[in-house]
Amino acid sequence: MWILTKIADLVQLKPQDFNKPSIEAIEDKINEKYANKVIPNIGLCICVWDITNASEGLIGQYDGHVNINVEFHMVVFRPHKDEVIQARIDKQTSEGIRLVTPFFNDIWVPSTELPENSEFAEAEKLWIWNCDDQQLYFDTHETVRFQVIEEKWHTQAPTKPNESADSNAPTKTRHQPPYSIVGTMAAPGLGCCLWWE
Repeated sequence: MWILTKIADLVQLKPQDFNKPSIEAIEDKINEKYANKVIPNIGLCICVWDITNASEGLIGQYDGHVNINVEFHMVVFRPHKDEVIQARIDKQTSEGIRLVTPFFNDIWVPSTELPENSEFAEAEKLWIWNCDDQQLYFDTHETVRFQVIEEKWHTQAPTKPNESADSNAPTKTRHQPPYSIVGTMAAPGLGCCLWWE
């Protein structure tokens, strides 16, 4: 679920950062740039693990900023295929269940990946698993276990400034997150954690 990725980048320290210890100022700038951002085909960046190399700072002639070339390891969230993870049910529709963790909100379990004999109760807006003459509910906000079956990457294209102001523009399609996970809860031991206690 967690990987370390080596990244090389240029960090620019402003004069107001000079009162901090150098390593702390560099880490703060790296986290400011990368934390909670998705790097395509790498994953969701969480925080700096360590700094492996940093050049001597070069002071910019006009702005007084210090430019430092750094190499560092970043902690990245990227679960591998078939990994079992715990999450919480956020939203349910007839198409499936959306799951969230404290730091990642784009996990989807389609209705085809729920246990056999599952049905959507339209009135309650939740899924029910009919298992051995009893009904087991997928209650919203309940903790569940799911297995990763697929990752989806979407390139975010920039929009033109005048597109948002144009009232005659066609309505936009649903926003696609840059990184999402598709899971299953159809295997034994998966689904609501309370069922298996």
